[in-house]
Amino acid sequence: MGNANPSVSVIDDDPAFRDSVVRLLRTVGIHTRQFSSVHDFLEVDPPEGPTCLVLDVRMPGRSGLDLQRDLAAANRQVPIIFITAHADVPMTVQAMKGGAIEFLTKPFRDQDLLDAVEIGLARDRVRQESERVLAMLRERFDTLSSREREVMLHVVVGRLNKQIANAVGITESTVKVHRTHLMRKMKARSLPELSRMADILNVRAQQPHDS
Repeated sequence: MGNANPSVSVIDDDPAFRDSVVRLLRTVGIHTRQFSSVHDFLEVDPPEGPTCLVLDVRMPGRSGLDLQRDLAAANRQVPIIFITAHADVPMTVQAMKGGAIEFLTKPFRDQDLLDAVEIGLARDRVRQESERVLAMLRERFDTLSSREREVMLHVVVGRLNKQIANAVGITESTVKVHRTHLMRKMKARSLPELSRMADILNVRAQQPHDS
């Protein structure tokens, strides 16, 4: 997934406008997909690589704002660039509150759209990479035994082996063994790196209290 090419989905009921956007994006080497309605867009599988939407606000059937709400409800974090020929303030406010990157009114400068697309693809690239790292760390964390997880929670809050042994009720030498195993399984080369992993996994909220 990390090596998949970026793409932009253009959703607009005006075929001439879709074609013009596709031609523009192709000039900078960006693959595009065209859809005439929200329904058509939802019928296909999402692309694997970084993506963003160039989305018309008003269309027959479900509107662009409807799609924005649907994606948010489904926890699909897709960057959206709204396009409209008839903007009004409440509509713009609603779109931006929903997390839209840009709200462009036709006719707009080609560079404004290109800039917004660049921001959208960069944002989605970061999101995908974060999700990839989180999934990888979860797989590693799942390989830990319950005792290794317990020891890890003590380690990442800075407790010494002797303190961990007293808190958990095992010997200090056993703590060292668990610590060695969990560092190897998590592929952590240092305590700061293990702490960063714990932050990403959000396991600090479960950190143990002193006995």
